[in-house]
Amino acid sequence: MKSAVLHAKPGAESAQPGVSQYLTFVLGGETYAVGILRIKEIIEYGALTSVPMMPSFIRGVINLRGAVVPVVDLQARFGKTSTQVARRTCIVILEIESNGESQDIGVLVDAVNAVLDIAEADIEPPPSFGTGIRPDFVEGMGKIDGRFVIILDLSRVLSIDELARLASASQQECESAF
Repeated sequence: MKSAVLHAKPGAESAQPGVSQYLTFVLGGETYAVGILRIKEIIEYGALTSVPMMPSFIRGVINLRGAVVPVVDLQARFGKTSTQVARRTCIVILEIESNGESQDIGVLVDAVNAVLDIAEADIEPPPSFGTGIRPDFVEGMGKIDGRFVIILDLSRVLSIDELARLASASQQECESAF
């Protein structure tokens, strides 16, 4: 499994004040962005182990240097069809904070684009409709070269508590079917 580690962790601020860095990626033809402070590394898709009785958006787990890391299919998490694995499909490993603890979670994306600087002044508030995903999943809309990029609110998209509730509900649904 090839991996690329981002080394922008310490400040993740651009050299310019009021500017932050974001990793942009493609998912279902749309461009999304996440702040690089949360990104640990990017690995190529592979060696995924499926886990029974999980919600459809949890594709499985990977072994990342001895640690079990769940992998979420973001497109399925957004209520769309599952991501079709292709040549540029990869897993972005993110560090999510929950109840004072840190948890690594992988997200499956169609392709990673680039790390871009986006000034705070170029980030608009999230629209209440029209993004194709739940409005609470959107932190803002970043303007880059005359187009918008959807900046995700990872604390909502990958809420450990919500993912656990959904996994529990999925398990109960499977058990009641028998």
